[in-house]
Amino acid sequence: MTNWVMPVTLTGNYVRLEPMTEAHIPALAEIGTGQSFWDFMLYGRMETEADMANWVRDLLSRAEKGTDLPFVAVHLASGRVAGATRYLNIMPKDRGLEIGGTWYGVEFQRTAVNTECKYLLLRHAFETLGCIRVQLKTDLRNERSQRAIERIGAVKEGVLRNHMILPDGRIRHSVFYSIIDSEWDGVKKRLEGMLAKQFPNAS
Repeated sequence: MTNWVMPVTLTGNYVRLEPMTEAHIPALAEIGTGQSFWDFMLYGRMETEADMANWVRDLLSRAEKGTDLPFVAVHLASGRVAGATRYLNIMPKDRGLEIGGTWYGVEFQRTAVNTECKYLLLRHAFETLGCIRVQLKTDLRNERSQRAIERIGAVKEGVLRNHMILPDGRIRHSVFYSIIDSEWDGVKKRLEGMLAKQFPNAS
């Protein structure tokens, strides 16, 4: 399972997921700084390009340790960086990992980008890496994120109360979801149907 943490580029019809590098910092800062979605995440507010640079470098250091594999999402039609996502909590021995740390610029939210990113990441996890479990989690307060995860067919496993202390001192309860290997075929069909039905001419 050593190939789990190897950088890879995943390309779909609307988006390309490419390995994150420091070269992506300006484009990520352009769409990500000052956004309210950071309130639900574990890194604190991103207000400047320097904040974003520190965040990217932290993820790259985790990638070197083999625990994370960060991607930048590039919108194919415009060529613009749309956001970021990653594999984390990579566990080769148990053939499991988590998809998380996901965010998109405002103009790319509620588009085909997020749906196809999840599709590409899940397909690679189950069909190439041989995962038996993929986990997702979100802040209990983030109802939009919970609806999005449930919409793709992930199973809600429960809430971990007082799970994390956020940078601003707030205590976060986390909702955990998973997809296991026996469920992947159904989830795959669901995602392909969503892309075909909701975004037939997505760009």
